Amino acid sequence: MHLRKTHLAWLLALLCVLTASGYLYVRWYLTAVITGRAMIVEIAPGESLRMVADTLHAQGVLPHPLDLVMLARLHNDANAIRAGEYQVESGTSVAGLLQLLRSGKVVMHSLTLVDGWTFAQVLAAVEADPDLKHSLRGMDAAAIMTKLGYAGQNPEGMFYPDTYQFPRSTSDAAFLVRAYLAMQTHLQEAWRARAPGLPYRTPYEALIMASIIEKETAQPKERGEIAGVFVRRLQKGMKLQSDPTVIYGLGSRYHGKLTYKDLRTDTPYNSYTRYGLPPTPICMPGMPSIVAALHPTPGNALYFVARGDGTHQFSATLKEQTAAVEKYQIKHQPP
Repeated sequence: MHLRKTHLAWLLALLCVLTASGYLYVRWYLTAVITGRAMIVEIAPGESLRMVADTLHAQGVLPHPLDLVMLARLHNDANAIRAGEYQVESGTSVAGLLQLLRSGKVVMHSLTLVDGWTFAQVLAAVEADPDLKHSLRGMDAAAIMTKLGYAGQNPEGMFYPDTYQFPRSTSDAAFLVRAYLAMQTHLQEAWRARAPGLPYRTPYEALIMASIIEKETAQPKERGEIAGVFVRRLQKGMKLQSDPTVIYGLGSRYHGKLTYKDLRTDTPYNSYTRYGLPPTPICMPGMPSIVAALHPTPGNALYFVARGDGTHQFSATLKEQTAAVEKYQIKHQPP
């Protein structure tokens, strides 16, 4: 009889264990912690497992904080949860939530740096982004480059235009370093594949040329032709005579329309008064402009003028250029 009672007790105990296990399995693995729309949660660095559970409970994601604590300890994952911003999908279970927090698959934000932007525009976009952690506000360009680890370098044109994804609270400095290194990588690769006989001594000089091309035209098919004009002018010892370089050099003194006085106002960037390339890029060129600078279209054109429709007329002689200016610009000026 005693043996039968013992067996019965063990059986009841086993039944209780199985029942409890089944209940917890359903609660942890099959029951959704949220059933509405997806929710964004943020786990701060240094939070303990219990703090994480309490945070998720306060944010309305985890009905019972101890569920996450017990499951994490059961799987020896108490220290495996990674800080960051996560999107918890509708229907996620406690087990699914734990797996998400262990994965480090945080929500990614994005910021686009646009071809042709100046460093001032890049910095304004970075400073305005609410998902970056800001540490550069109030610094001038020289201080920023020092903080990035590139002391003494001019920042203009040194950041690659692209759409970058990053987790929330990435520092603005880390973001800019990433864009800087991307430009170095793309520029060096393009430089290694450059056409022979170019008048550039360094990749940086090619970058300067690419920035001028970027500002001269928005027409993809014209980039190589414009590069060819400028390369031939450099090779012949002619001034580049590029309006965008003058505009850049004028800075805040430019008010939307170039005048004859502007073209004669000497600055380090005025390619009407000075020979050769400007001292730095004038904007952040995209890859098509870099490729054009390093693979100019062959030809004999030495001049070009805007037609007024976004395209340009190319000329080989000054006589042809004068006629083109008369046709496309002087006759179209208002009386």
